[in-house]
Amino acid sequence: MIDYGLADKVALVTGVNNPQGIGAATALAFAREGAKLVLVYKKVFRPFDEGRTGRNGVDRYYKANAGNADFVERKLREMNADYIILESDISDEDAVREIYSEAVNRYGRVDILVNNAAVDDENGLDTIEKITRKVIDDTFAVNVRGSLLMTREFIRRRSDYGRIINISTDASQVFAGQITYGASKATLEALTRSIALEVAKYGITVNCVAPGPTQTGWIDAELEEAVISIIPMGELILPEDITDTILFLAGGKARMVTGQVIKVSGGHAL
Repeated sequence: MIDYGLADKVALVTGVNNPQGIGAATALAFAREGAKLVLVYKKVFRPFDEGRTGRNGVDRYYKANAGNADFVERKLREMNADYIILESDISDEDAVREIYSEAVNRYGRVDILVNNAAVDDENGLDTIEKITRKVIDDTFAVNVRGSLLMTREFIRRRSDYGRIINISTDASQVFAGQITYGASKATLEALTRSIALEVAKYGITVNCVAPGPTQTGWIDAELEEAVISIIPMGELILPEDITDTILFLAGGKARMVTGQVIKVSGGHAL
C-alpha cells in the first residue's frame, strides 16, 4: 500500500455533492489517507425525470448535482473521518473568504486545494452559433473566477505545505459543441502553468489533472458504447482513476512536480 504522506494534512475539495463524482471520490480517498477535510458544494438545479434516475444518464446526474452532500458525509462518518462540509458559492469573493475562515478556525490552516467544482451548459447553447452571454458568464464564473478566487485565498493563507490541483478535461484544447466549457478548462490549464511559476518560491506546487470520459453518473448505456470506441484502452475512466493521480500530486513524493497538465484518459484526446 502506498503511503502518500497525507495523514493530518488539511485538504479542501470543491464540488463534492454528486455521489458518483470526482469530488466525492477525492474526499473519500483523502479520508482514507488520514487527511482532515474541508468540503464545499453548491446545488445546481436542472430539470430531470425522477423515473429515469435509477440508472446512469443525464437525469441521474442532474438529480445528484441538485442535491446536498449527504452521501459523502455518511461515508465519512462511517470512516470516523475529521471533516466539515460547507454549502457555498466559490464564484462569490466573500463566500470564498468565509470558506477559508471556517477552515482555518477549525484546523488552523489549509494544505491542499482541489479545484474540482465546475458547471457546463445543459441546453445545447454552448456552440458558436447558439452561445449566449449567460452561458459564457455562468461557465467562466465558476470554472475560472471561482478557481482563481479559491487559489488566491489559498496563497494568501498558505501554510508551510502547499499543493494546488486543478481539474480540467482532456478535450479542453478542442471541444466543439462545448466551446465555453472547453475554453474555461483550457484557461484553467494556462493558469496552472502561470501560477505554478509565481508560487514556486513558497514551495507550493500547482498541477492540473485532465480526465477523459469519466463515469460520474452521466454516461448512459448507449453513450457508453459510443464513447468506449474512441478510448484506446477500451473502457471508461472511473473517478478512482482520477483520485489516484490527485493523491500522488498532493503528496510529498510530488514535491518537484509543478505546472503540469496530466491527462488521465486511457489515451483519449491525446
